[in-house]
Amino acid sequence: MARIKLSFENTDGHTLAGLLETPPVGVETLRYALFAHCFTCGKDIAAASRISRALAARGIGVLRFDFTGLGNSDGDFANTNFTSNVQDLVAAARALEREHAAPVLLIGHSLGGAAVLAAAPQLPSVEAVVTIASPATPAHVQHLFSGARDELERTGEAEVRVGHRHFRIKRQFLDDLADYADAEHIKRLKRALLIFHSPVDEIVPIEEAAKIYRAAKHPKSFISLCNADHLLTNRDDAEYVAETLVAWASRYLGLRHHAEEAGIGTAPDVGPGEVVVTEREGRFLRGLYSERHQLLADEPASAGGTDLGPTPYDLLLMALGACTSMTIRLYAEHKGLALDDVEVRLRHERVHVDDCEADCDETRGAGDDGRIERIERRIELTGDLTDAERARLLEIADRCPVHRTLQGRPEVVSRGKDGPDQGPA
Repeated sequence: MARIKLSFENTDGHTLAGLLETPPVGVETLRYALFAHCFTCGKDIAAASRISRALAARGIGVLRFDFTGLGNSDGDFANTNFTSNVQDLVAAARALEREHAAPVLLIGHSLGGAAVLAAAPQLPSVEAVVTIASPATPAHVQHLFSGARDELERTGEAEVRVGHRHFRIKRQFLDDLADYADAEHIKRLKRALLIFHSPVDEIVPIEEAAKIYRAAKHPKSFISLCNADHLLTNRDDAEYVAETLVAWASRYLGLRHHAEEAGIGTAPDVGPGEVVVTEREGRFLRGLYSERHQLLADEPASAGGTDLGPTPYDLLLMALGACTSMTIRLYAEHKGLALDDVEVRLRHERVHVDDCEADCDETRGAGDDGRIERIERRIELTGDLTDAERARLLEIADRCPVHRTLQGRPEVVSRGKDGPDQGPA
């Protein structure tokens, strides 16, 4: 994936620093999104970068940027407020439109979520909005300044601590929050809305998500982040947000329709028990489709590919490994064995026949170069198992259907779409 620096000016003439995450080579950009980070954070916070990269890998270009006075952006944070944050979002959207295309999706984390809810009505291109661990209104952050209120009233300025960092704010910041004390503006959103929130969020309680949901009109959706913390510090939580976000956005942003119009990633008709392989952009990139699933195959860059998917031999080993693991698990469950986990590691190689006399099947002839195909399979069994049970499970591994297919030397018949068989290969 490519990261493109994108700087732009806000309404006050300050230069804001942005970073555009774009899809990898061979993957078309379907639509563009704008990501607003949490209060006093920056565009490079783990949650923002992980979610943006994950979305880019799925065909959505994402611009994230530092608000005024934060990160690499110019300006004085003390002179900012929630209104200026919304203005920065609008400026970022217009910059993205000038350089690439207008964003159709706004994503906001924490206070950034409140900001995208306020900014969306000002951006006609936006079709959907996503909030992550966000308060219903920016007024929620007022509790962060409770210890500085006296000084703010007395001098008009005070230093506050947010997390492990200190910032100076002015009284106008609190005055501005008073203009956003209710969630009435959410009723006028008129965009599809997805709300992510964790029930154990200690920074913004889940009751805030409930307020957003109640205020919003349909279409609206809520997804629980279970045990995630406020900043989504666990990589798996950020990846989960990205995966479910794309699935949701596919419905409301027409991602599949957009891809088909562009002639990319179009899924062919696939019948039961059938797989279809199509060419994609690039020398070796291929689309792999079953009736209900799809993925990519490719070659590494060293072989002239773009490394966007497993190689054909990787896929072969994965198929054998998956079948092996499933077969062992089914047998262990049937026999009531205390098998906690099974891990299968596989490697394909071509070895000289003289080097594998003890391990290789004697019925298999060597090629013209005196070498023979060999797949090494290492199986690790975890659990309270006896030596006899372990030995039996290793025997059962050889009963895996894919294993038997490979050992049976299947006949492969090639033919044209409507032509006669071209004989076994």
